[in-house]
Amino acid sequence: MTQKILAAKSGNEKVEAGQIVMADVDLVLGNDVTSPVAIGEFGKTGCACVFDREKVVFVLDHFAPNKDIKAAEQCKQIRDFANEKGIVNFFDVGEMGIEHALLPEKGMVIPGDLVIGADSHTCTYGALGAFSTGVGSTDMAAAMATGKVWLKVPPAIKFNLTGRLPKNVYGKDLILHILGMIGVDGALYKSMEFSGDGVNSLSISDRLCIANMAIECGAKNGIFPVDEKTLEYVRERSSRTPVVYEADEDAVYEQVIDIDLSQVKQTVAFPHLPENVRTFDAIPEIKIDQVVIGSCTNGRLEDLVIAAEILKGKKVAKHVRCIVIPATQQIYLQALEMGLIKTFIEAGCAVSTPTCGPCLGGHMGILAEGERCVATTNRNFVGRMGHPKSEVYLASPAVAAASAVAGIIAPAE
Repeated sequence: MTQKILAAKSGNEKVEAGQIVMADVDLVLGNDVTSPVAIGEFGKTGCACVFDREKVVFVLDHFAPNKDIKAAEQCKQIRDFANEKGIVNFFDVGEMGIEHALLPEKGMVIPGDLVIGADSHTCTYGALGAFSTGVGSTDMAAAMATGKVWLKVPPAIKFNLTGRLPKNVYGKDLILHILGMIGVDGALYKSMEFSGDGVNSLSISDRLCIANMAIECGAKNGIFPVDEKTLEYVRERSSRTPVVYEADEDAVYEQVIDIDLSQVKQTVAFPHLPENVRTFDAIPEIKIDQVVIGSCTNGRLEDLVIAAEILKGKKVAKHVRCIVIPATQQIYLQALEMGLIKTFIEAGCAVSTPTCGPCLGGHMGILAEGERCVATTNRNFVGRMGHPKSEVYLASPAVAAASAVAGIIAPAE
C-alpha cells in the first residue's frame, strides 16, 4: 500500500524499497514545539508565501494553553507567521485539539493522501489508508515552500490479523503486544501494513491508536486497508473523494507476522521502554501516584466512554491523581453532553482542556522523583513525564481507569 501511494505521489508507475523519491504532499503539519524552527528555516528559502495556504496546518497543542513565557513566545511566533501567510488551517487555544486527533476529526486526511508532520506521531493517519510520517523541522520548512518531500521508500512488514479482541482488550493492548513481539527497533524504517479479516473487528479509534504507535516500533509508517468503516468515517467528515490503494496479491514483504486477536491480553508497558510489556499474570502489586487518560493515542471519545464506564459510581483512590484530557474541543463537548465529564468529576478526576500536556513532560501533570504514573500515552522513556527517577506505565483507557480506582496497576474486569 505504501509503495503504491509513494509511486502515485512521485509520478512513478512503481517504486521499490530503498528508492529515493521526491513526492507531492497533501498536508504539511507543525505544532508549537516544532514549527518555530521550521519557520526560521522557511525564512532562509526566500519564499514570500507557502506553496498552498490550505495545505499547511499549525496546531498549538504541546505547551498550550501556554505554560510559561518561552511557550507563549513560540506560539506568538506561529500566530504571526500564520496571519502573515494567510494560513487557513491554524488551530489555537479554544478551537485546537491534540493534532493527531484533530486532523482526522476535521476530515483533513483521507485515504490515498500523503501527509508529513514535524512530529513523530504523524504516522497516526495510516489508520485511514494514507501514507503519513514524521519529519524534521527543516523538511517541514522545505515542504511548506515547495509542496514536496524527499523520501526513501520503506520495505514492509505484513501483520496478518485474525479473530476478534476479547472483552476489555483494545487497540492499545494490541500495539503493546506487537511491541513486546518485535521490540522498539523491530520495524526500523519499515512500513507496518495491517491486513487480514481481523482488521474489520477493529474500530477506527483502535486503528488510529495502533498506527499512532508504529513509530514506537521504529517504523516509517503504519497503514491499514481501506474498508467500509474507513469510508463511512471519512464521508462524515470530508467532501473530498478518497483514493483507495490495495496491496497486490503477490506483494513482497520482508516478514509476515500472524496474530490471533483472540489471544491478545490486557497489556502494560513497564518503564522505561514501550517494548517492556507484561500481562496481568506477571504484574505484581505496584502502587501508583497518578493516572493520565488522554493524548493523541487514547484521548478520543471511544476512549473516554471506556474509562467512564469503569469509573462510574466509583472513586479514584485517595492517594491517586487522575487527569482526564479530551483530545479535541468536539470530543470535550460530546463527553459533556453524554454526561462523561460529570462521571469523571464525581469520581474525583481532574478534567483538562485539550492539550498534549503531561505526555511529553510539558505541563498539567509533571511527575516528581519516585512517582509512578499509569498513562494512556505512547512513550515511557526515562524522564518522559518529569523527574528522571519517576516511572511511566503505558496502558489502555480501561486499565488506566481501573488502576485509578484500585490505587495500583490493575486489570479492567
